[in-house]
Formats: sequence, structure tokens, C-alpha cells
Amino acid sequence: MQPKLSSEVSCRDGEKAGNVSQSGEQDCGKNGTVEEVETKTPSGPRITKEFLKEHCKRNQLYLTPSLNDTLYLHFKGFTVIEALEEYTGLRCLWLECNGIKKIEKLQNQTELRCLFIHQNLIHTLENLEPLTKLATLNVSNNYIKVIQNISCLSELSTLQISNNALESVSDVQELSHCPSISVLDLSHNRLNDPEILTVLEKMPNLRVLNLMGNSVIKKIPNYRKSVIVRLKVLTYLDDRPVFPKERACAEAWAVGGLEGERKEREVWQTRERKKLEDSLDSLRLIKENALKQRHAREKQEDNGISEPIEDQNVSNEDLKQTEQEEKESKDLPDLDDPDTVDIETAPRVFRPIIEVISGSSSDSEPEDTSPEFSLFGKVPTKNTSIRDASLIFTKQGAAEMDPKADDEQRMTEGKPKKCLIEELD
Repeated sequence: MQPKLSSEVSCRDGEKAGNVSQSGEQDCGKNGTVEEVETKTPSGPRITKEFLKEHCKRNQLYLTPSLNDTLYLHFKGFTVIEALEEYTGLRCLWLECNGIKKIEKLQNQTELRCLFIHQNLIHTLENLEPLTKLATLNVSNNYIKVIQNISCLSELSTLQISNNALESVSDVQELSHCPSISVLDLSHNRLNDPEILTVLEKMPNLRVLNLMGNSVIKKIPNYRKSVIVRLKVLTYLDDRPVFPKERACAEAWAVGGLEGERKEREVWQTRERKKLEDSLDSLRLIKENALKQRHAREKQEDNGISEPIEDQNVSNEDLKQTEQEEKESKDLPDLDDPDTVDIETAPRVFRPIIEVISGSSSDSEPEDTSPEFSLFGKVPTKNTSIRDASLIFTKQGAAEMDPKADDEQRMTEGKPKKCLIEELD
């Protein structure tokens, strides 16, 4: 009878091989005995061809592996990089936040530009030689103690290696052999030696540097000024940019101390003030010109056609129209002089005859009740009745209006007393 297997067995490397079932399906030996384990199968999710095919289908990627240029494999719990041999066209590979312990099996990804493998369990930078076109490498939040094996990446421009275990100058010495790096993130490591600046000075294209979270910052006197002076092309340090004014003041400080920095700062302030004043003057001049043009336009609109035509912006068609109107006005017949018009030959006009008839007889009206002046003219006030006055007015008005008014007036005297309005024939 064979002895009962224990739930945990030890293998050659001293690690636990895992739980072994009593049925013998996962035994390390063939006959129920524990033997040396030559290979160790990774536990947890794995990157397989079937998984990748389903993953591409779910994310609307190409089912043909070589046509895909981006692959998102982050937050999956993978521990090993595998099954990527057919994905030869990848340019961006996301392996963030998994349990990967080693960079491997990327020899077919020669077109890769960006590799995001941060927040994993990587201890060593290795197997990067095939990635000759790699431009961005993010290995932050891992367990890397030494920067190595990256000098072969001739096109590497961005290296993010924050939150790792870098400590001494020797740990970052490899950076001096990477002249193409322009963005370097070394924040939140264990760097404590000010001599690290000697390594960074050998990086001619370094423009962005982050050293926050390292104790070396406190050990470098006048940290920001010193770093700016020693790194000639630096444009961004830690959490804020390096402006030309700050660089000029830092260089003046390096030459003349605080007094040199003060003088340089005054020069820059004067220059900035002059620039601001020039801008305000230019703005004021623009405003004045606009007001002048506005006043000139309003004046031209007020003057209208009184201005000389040559001073106005008049088209040829407008000129022709003006000339035509002047010609037509000359062709119009002259009006007759009213003093020279013959009354007999003049066309007859309709003129009303107004007769005022009193309701009572002239004997019953007092002689002094009529006003001396009437609205229609001068009327006698004595020995003249209202009827007579009205007849006088009627005869005088008719005579003035028309020569034949006397004849018409005689015809109206014999008619009954009423208000009469007739029209002359």
C-alpha cells in the first residue's frame, strides 16, 4: 500500500509546488512518489492564443495577429509574457498592473515603440535588445535596483523608473550611455548621493527631470539653481518648468552670487516692464486709430452729397445716374408767372361760394351788435344789417376769386334763406 501524499510537497528550488490532490492527478512523480520538478507551470490567468483571439474580437481589433499595432493586456493578473510570437506589428503594448516578474519573449516585437509594464513584480531590466525602435519605457512601481541593459535602445527618449529601489550613483551609471533620453523620471527612489549630477550632466538631450521624493535633494546646496546651471538644456525640473528668466538668474548666481542674481533679476524686470508698456502703447494706438476712422465715417455720413464727388467713394454708375437726373431737370418746362397769367384763358377751378344768412330780420337786430372787424374782413358796424354785411363779404370774396362772381352772386340773392355752397362752372 502506497503512503498517503501530503497536501504540500517540496521541489528542488525549495519553493512550495502547491496543493497536491490525493487522487494523484497533480503528483510530481509518476508512481506516486515526489520527484524533482524540472518546469514550473505558472498559476493564474495566462496569455494564450485563444485568449488573445477572443480579446481582439471583444475589443474590435484585427483577428489577424500581425495587423494589430496596439494590444491592451493590463489589469488581467498575468504573471508571464507569452504567446505574442504572431503579433509582429505591435507598436504599443500595455502590460500595466499585472504580476509579471520578468521581461521576456518580446523578440518578435521589433516594431515596438511604447512598452508600459509598470506596477508589476520586475526586478531586472533585461531582454530588451530586440526592441531597437523603442521610444518610451515605463517600469515604474517595480523592484528594480539597478538600471542596466538599456544602452542598446538607441531611440529611447522617455524612461519612467519612479518608485523603485535605486540608491547609489552606480545604480544609475547606465544613464550616461543613453544620450537619446530627454525625459527621465527618477522620483521616489532611494537616491542619496549628490554625485548623481555627474551622471546626468553626460546626458546631452535631457530636458525633463524629476527627482522628487529622493533624499539627494536635501544634500545638494541650492538644489534647483545648481541643477539648472549644470544641466544646460533642462526645461522642466520636478514640478514646474524652467523659464529663461530663471535660467538667466541661476547662471548669474553661479558667477556673481546673490548680488549677481539680484542685478540680473532687475534687468529682466525692466525688460518685462518695457515690453508691457510697449504692448499698452500699441493697444492705445489701435484704439485711437479706430476712433478716428469712426469719426471720419460718421462725418461723411452726416455730410452726405454735400461733399465733393471726387472726395467721395462714388462709382461710375452713380456718376452717370447723377448726370442723367440733371439733364432731365433741365428739359422740364418752366412754370408760368402768376402775374402774367390771363384770367380769361386760364383753366377754370372749382371755388366754393359761402353765404351767411341770418335767421332773423334785419329790423329786429340792434345796429351796434355787429363787431367792427369780422373774421372775413372789415364789415360796417352802423346802418348795415347782418344780411347786408354777408352780402358785402360774399360779393367782395367772389370778386377777388373770380371775375364772374358778381353775376353768380346776383343769382343767389333771390333764393330762400339758407347756407349755399356751389361750384363755379
